[in-house]
Amino acid sequence: MSSFLEQAKKSIIKNQDLLNALEEYDRTHKLRKINYKARVNFTVDEDLFNLFRSYCKKNGLNMSAKVEYYMKKELEKNQSL
Repeated sequence: MSSFLEQAKKSIIKNQDLLNALEEYDRTHKLRKINYKARVNFTVDEDLFNLFRSYCKKNGLNMSAKVEYYMKKELEKNQSL
């Protein structure tokens, strides 16, 4: 029984944004978009940034998508998403 409880807790943590959207729907009767993109502002080495931007342009890659990918990989190394 505890394994079911552990799985339920993990599922709740993993799907928190979906549960929040359902709570809002219950309250407002309007369904909002679940996944939003956040605009972030942080500093990185300018030369590294320029190299990365050139690399992405040459290879037809979306810089934001690549940064998201690297962030997910880093999190996966230390915890399960």
